[in-house]
This record gives sequence, structure tokens and C-alpha cells, in this order.
Amino acid sequence: MIEHLYLKSENMNKLRVFTSFSEYDSQCMAIDRLGIDYELVGWSEIDKYAIQAHNAVYPQWSDRNYGDICKIDWKDVPDFDLFTYSSPCQDFSAAGLQRGGQKGSGTRSSLLWECERAIEAKRPKYLLMENVAALVSSKFIKLFNKWQHTLEGYGYTNYAKVLNAKDYGVPQNRERIFMVSVRDDLNQKFYFPQPFKLEKRLKDMLEDNVDDKYFIKGGRLSWLNNFGKIKEKDGYVSFNPEKAKCLTVRSEPSWNCTYIITKNQKELPESICPDNQLLLEQGSVRKLTPIECERLQTVPDNYTNYVSDTQRYKMLGNGWTVDVITHILQGVKHN
Repeated sequence: MIEHLYLKSENMNKLRVFTSFSEYDSQCMAIDRLGIDYELVGWSEIDKYAIQAHNAVYPQWSDRNYGDICKIDWKDVPDFDLFTYSSPCQDFSAAGLQRGGQKGSGTRSSLLWECERAIEAKRPKYLLMENVAALVSSKFIKLFNKWQHTLEGYGYTNYAKVLNAKDYGVPQNRERIFMVSVRDDLNQKFYFPQPFKLEKRLKDMLEDNVDDKYFIKGGRLSWLNNFGKIKEKDGYVSFNPEKAKCLTVRSEPSWNCTYIITKNQKELPESICPDNQLLLEQGSVRKLTPIECERLQTVPDNYTNYVSDTQRYKMLGNGWTVDVITHILQGVKHN
């Protein structure tokens, strides 16, 4: 049985946490969900919209943003027990240019190595990393192994595994590499949570009443008609009727998105082409709403409703799935 997380600082009653690349702080949401007494001693974020959302969600820590991780003097940061990090994924992701993240390369993903300065200076007890699964693909596995060896040199034991949100109660096909690093002097082992049967479906995440602005029209609808092979199930149609595709940062239609067709908006044609291509009609197909994306990232409705829809999609696409982090942290024992 996985023990409940019992995190307690040696010198303080509260767990001391620093989150980097924080966005609106999915990491803190997971700790909140576990009911742990903690203090966010600092966070690092430069995107003005993410900062706006973070300050709205956690106003009590609005003055603790250290900004650009490249410019932080870690001697000025209070000590912390848990450090979370997820450097930009664009240069690892198959959807990006895949320029990699070698130290000193100047790519966005190479900001991973800025975390080394924090770890060397503060030596927190626990590290929690999240990134796209492409980081452990054949193209980048040497880089990932180099990062692991770097942490081992600072006295950490690493536990890494690709987890899919669909295996932890979330109807989203979202694979991410997670790594928990435990400082060796703690003499603790870590075990990733076991997958369990998915009970929820994509349709359980959908809003009952959806604004017309989320429906695809005009040329974009023609584009879907030309390329969209989709199957109907339970009154909805999507590229995967049971699970959403991995949420992306895009708010505009793309081949990587999940689309919903509902008969409640307009009666769909009964005939389906032999190749399962469905003729889409005006008012029949839409993209996921920001609230539906929040549900698929397991954050409360309107939790990111402090910025524009475009920025909400971006933040939610970049964010960590809170329930997955919660299950991971339940496997950590801290005395």
C-alpha cells in the first residue's frame, strides 16, 4: 500500500517548497489536494499572463516570484525541501523544432541546466521533474541520462518513469516523463503509483451549454471536412471519443486537437462514408472550451479565468495534470 505523503521540514513545521517554471502552479495545487501544511518560499515565472493567474490563485505569495531563473542568486533564496521543475519542452517535443537542450546551447529547453545551480546551492531533499516523453526518446536519451548523472553527482538517487494521465483517472491521453530524485542521506526509496482502471470518459468532462464562439466555422470547418476521420459514440464525435488527445498550447484548430460534435447543436447526417469520414455541418463541430481543458488537467472550473482564452489554452497545455502529481507525491515518505 502506498503511504500517504508525510512531508515535514526538519527545522520548521511546514514543508518548504520552491517551484520553477511555475505557470499557475499545478504543483502547489497537488500539495493543497493532499492537505499538507507547506510554504511556497519562492517561485520562478516570467510569462506575464502566467504571473497574473498565479497571483490570482495564490495572492499570499505574489511577492515571492524570483522571475527569470537565469538571473536568480540562489544565496538570496530561503532554503527549501522540495524543488519542482519543468523546463520549456518546445525543443524536445515532436510538435516543435527538436533543437534539443544541451547545456549552453541557448535553446529554451536548455534552461533545464539552470536548475542545476539551484540544486547545487540549496541541496533540497526532493526534486520533482516533469517534461514531454520525447525527452527519453532515442534522440534525447543521452541528454536525459547526462542530467541524471549530474544529479547523482550531487548525491541524489533518481526514479524516472513515463506516466500517462489516462492511467490515473483522467480521460486525457497525456504521456509525460516524471522523475523523483531523493537525496541519498535520507535513505528512502520511491515507488511510482500503479495505474488503475479509467472510470471517467471525455463526455464526463464536457459542459452542458457551450458558447457559439467555440464552434468551428467557415474555412476551418472545410479543413476538418477534408481531413477529419472521426467516429461517433454516445452522441458525441471526436478523434477519440473516450479520451481527449493531449492538450496543446494552441487555441486554433490543428490536427493535434480533440474536436467534439454534439447532436444537441444540430442533427448530424446519418450516413458515414466507408472510411469513417463524417461530413461536418455548420454548428456541429467545436473545440474544447477552457473549462473543459481545466477539467482535463484536473483543476477547478475557471481556475485560470484571469486571462484571455488564448492564454488559458496555453497555460493549460503547458501545465501539469494535478491528479497525476498528487498520486506521485503520495509515494514519497518524508520524515
